[in-house]
Order: sequence, then C-alpha cells, then structure tokens
Amino acid sequence: MKILIVGAGGREHALAWKIATSPLCRRLYVAPGNGGTAEWNIPVAANDIAGLTEFARREKVDLTVVGPEEPLTLGLADALRAENLTVFGPGREAARLEGSKAFAKEVMAKAGAPTAASRVFTEQAAACAYIEKTGTPVVVKADGLAAGKGVIVTRTAAEAKQAVHDVMGGAFGRAGERIVVEERLTGPEVSLLCFCDGETARPMTAVQDHKRIFDGDAGPNTGGMGVCAPPSFWTPALEAEAMERVVTPTLREMRRRGAPFTGVLFVGLMLTDAGLRVLEYNVRFGDPETQALMMLLQSDLVPLLLACARGGGLETARVEWRPEAAVCVVMAAPGYPGPYAKDIPLALPQATPEYAAIFHAGTALRDGAYLSAGGRVLGVTARGADLTAARARAYALTEKIGFPGARFRRDIAGVERSGSGDEKNTGR
Repeated sequence: MKILIVGAGGREHALAWKIATSPLCRRLYVAPGNGGTAEWNIPVAANDIAGLTEFARREKVDLTVVGPEEPLTLGLADALRAENLTVFGPGREAARLEGSKAFAKEVMAKAGAPTAASRVFTEQAAACAYIEKTGTPVVVKADGLAAGKGVIVTRTAAEAKQAVHDVMGGAFGRAGERIVVEERLTGPEVSLLCFCDGETARPMTAVQDHKRIFDGDAGPNTGGMGVCAPPSFWTPALEAEAMERVVTPTLREMRRRGAPFTGVLFVGLMLTDAGLRVLEYNVRFGDPETQALMMLLQSDLVPLLLACARGGGLETARVEWRPEAAVCVVMAAPGYPGPYAKDIPLALPQATPEYAAIFHAGTALRDGAYLSAGGRVLGVTARGADLTAARARAYALTEKIGFPGARFRRDIAGVERSGSGDEKNTGR
C-alpha cells in the first residue's frame, strides 16, 4: 500500500514510525513532515487541500492519514473521498466537534454526555450579564479554532469580563465572534482517544497530558510538555463509564445528524467530585499523546486505520496494547511558549534502545545536521513495566541529547495531577 500522512509534528513522526513497520506499507509519504521524517517528506503543506488531493490522486495513494485538525475542518477528508480515495479522518461536518466549541456543547447535550454548564454568546453585554448572574470562576472560550489559544480560565468577574472583551474584540480573529462561557471544573484530567468507524469505537490506552510549561503545573499553557500513559488513577470501570456515557452516545448522535464520525475521537475528560465530565472533543490523534500511544500499541496500526476509514470492521479488528506504561518528555526551544530561537544545533544519539524513541516535532534536516525549527522540538519517549520505570528511561534518554538551552519539565509522571478545565494551546 501507498500511505500518506498529513502533518509536520511529533504526532506525525510517531505515526510514520509505527506505520513504517507494517507489512502492509509499501510506500510512505509525509506532507510536509519534519527533520525526523525526512526520508518520506513531500513539499505539500498540511492545509493545501487541493495540493494534497492532487498528490493522492496522481500517486494513487491507498490511504491518507490526516494528523492536524485544520485540514479536517477545511474539508480535506471530503475532498479525498470525492476522488474515491480512502482517508482516515472525519469529514468537515463531523470535524465541527473540534472546529466549533458551541457545536460540541450542543452535541454533548443531545447525546446526554455529562459536561460543564455553559452558554453560547454573540454579544459582549449578554455574556457579561450572564457572568454577573452565575458568578465565577468561569472559562471563556472562542468558538472557532484559534491555534489552541482561545481558552481563558478566569477566577474573578473582572477577569471574566476582560476575557470576554478580549476574545470578542478580535484577539483571535473570527474564531472569537461567538464564545462559550462555561463553569470551571476541577479534578484530574485524562485524554481518552478512540478508534471510530462511524458505529463502533475501540478505546486506546488512557493518557494524561501536562499542559503547563513549568514543573508543578506552573506558568502558561503550551501544546503539551509531556504525557504519561496510563495515569495511575484511571481504571477499567472509568473507561467503561466514559465509553457508555460519552463516546457511544456521541457516535450515535453524529449518525443521527447524518455525519457519521470516522477516525479518532479524542475525548478530554475530568474526574470531578461530582463524577466524570467532558471538557472537549478533538477529532484527531493528539500531540504529544500519540507518541506514548504508538510506543504502547502492539498491534499493526494500518488495519485499524483501514477499518475506520472504510466505515466498518473495527469491532472485530485486533487491538493489542502492551501491558506497560509510557512517558513522553517534550524538549522545547528556549523561550517557548513565548518567542523562541530557531536553528539551534541538535546532537542526537546514533541509536536508541528498543523501548524508546526520539520523535521529532519542530526540527529540520539541513546538510545532514538536525536543527530546531519550532517551539516544541523533540518528544523523548520510553516505555517500561510501570510509570516509574518508563519515566526513568525517558529522562535518562534526555541526558544523551545535545540541545543547548532546551526547556523541559522534570516532573512528567512524577506527581498526581489535577486540572482546571482549560484546554491546551496546541500551537507549536
């Protein structure tokens, strides 16, 4: 098979790393890719819908796997299907689960999924009056995609009103023309990603992201500074509850709407004092969640992708996970998530143990040398018998990497964590 992966981050490198091991994969392409995927890269941007469609048609690509959310919300899957090409990822209408927070809340309500109380507004005065009436703390969210930056957690009425003014006043462009004001939840967060074929969902190993830049969950949000899988508090009973109360009803509601969901449904959850609550939907593999998940997936990934893309067969597909844990530590450029330097030389070990991998995110390969080219640069990932072992292996590998000034957290998987209902900044 010829397989095309769309995207340029650590998620795409992890997918390519796994897919390349499949006996079904005869030729692999990554568009546009990064330094770590250089052997497979093609110079087509991830949001170039016409260019990607033309390439897949011309090269007779058998399966396209879409990594980022933007091309999905722009209708890449629909364009490929119009050419009778097989694609892993939801169509534009189903991708609204991530592309519009108001739409996502509407689907949650219709599906009966437990979530935070919220209201949607198109006028600042009405939003501020609602905040005065309901009280704080609240979370103010731009409705549309805002490079992951359109979520503001507030504690006081003054902060909340300022957030409304900023978001609706143009801070995030058209994404903030409509907003969601939502009660702020507290408790441990977990990401549950599921393979979906439109009717059936198969859960992956649960993952916990570490969103903030500094140890102890301090500082601003980022695209994710590392993950552990599975978190220690996650149980089979919680997984069963999430599938029964959230994932299955969501798939049912999307079928009812005439937009069956195929691909990865990524459900952001919080375990509150009142029980499990949905924070958000994403419509693709997460980054850096995918790095840990690919390290733990023992089954061939390609048949799972095909079952989802073809809209059937997932129920009987083989999905086997290693009975281990995985930890990914993100090494970022100095200054990230603010302004950061690029073109920092990277010295990487010639080989890694079979239980570990260094996934490239913001890198470039020039004249045979790796350089930094983004904010989140590397995802240093390892598995082990438990989180303690996996963590030790991941951090030991960071010590073998030459990356002057690298910024990374030293407490990934080191402490039990609680979140505040604020989605991450997914920008690189």
